[in-house]
Amino acid sequence: MPPVSAVLITLDEEARLERALASVAFCDEIVVVDAGSTDRTREIAAAAGARVIVNAPFPGFTTQRRFATAQARHDWVLAVDADEVVDESLRAAVQALLRSEPPCAGYAMPRAAFYLGRFIRATDWYPDLQVRLFDRRRAAWEGGRVHESVSVQGEVGRLNGELLHYPYADVSDHLRRIDRYTTLWAGDAWERGVRGSGFRLWATPAWALFRNYVLRGGFRLGRAGLAVSLLNAFYTFLKFAKLLEREARR
Repeated sequence: MPPVSAVLITLDEEARLERALASVAFCDEIVVVDAGSTDRTREIAAAAGARVIVNAPFPGFTTQRRFATAQARHDWVLAVDADEVVDESLRAAVQALLRSEPPCAGYAMPRAAFYLGRFIRATDWYPDLQVRLFDRRRAAWEGGRVHESVSVQGEVGRLNGELLHYPYADVSDHLRRIDRYTTLWAGDAWERGVRGSGFRLWATPAWALFRNYVLRGGFRLGRAGLAVSLLNAFYTFLKFAKLLEREARR
């Protein structure tokens, strides 16, 4: 049975961390890499038996995840965020898989976000497959300033169960994240040579709204589905508006 390390990166996560740590207690070790929290994040992690490492200031998501993965004692890594919980079905799937040497180098799992009082299992938010269990000898984190992911050399399997995601404290928190992430996205896109246009500014958000609400079933979730679909469209609009802003400044 290959041992597995649970790896988390944190920054001021005292309100959410304990639940995430409890959900990965079945792993052979827990590694928490903290970016300089000023709350009780490190104390909570240590009390849960995690090995706590400080890597500050925060170097960016991709760089921090690579650093954290390198700190694990075992080659099989289960990467979980402080706002995520491994549900019972997913835990059982991971344990069953690791009873022998897994045939794939990485495994994807669906992630369900909790928003406006319910889990969102529609729109672009679901199934939101995430490769989070992987052999670091054949996989690595890739990405820019935001939206990093695991790139696997070889076949990617899929696990049953879900990562339960609690991404936002409220709608205001969601809007602050949208503002932050669209700024990071625009910076990455500009450096890659992507440019905005008037057509993209209206057509891309309109398509995002139709895709989320109609094609991907947001209408089935009532008001929550409508809110998520509209906010996803707004996210898309803001990305390209910030690209146009960069061009105007130039």
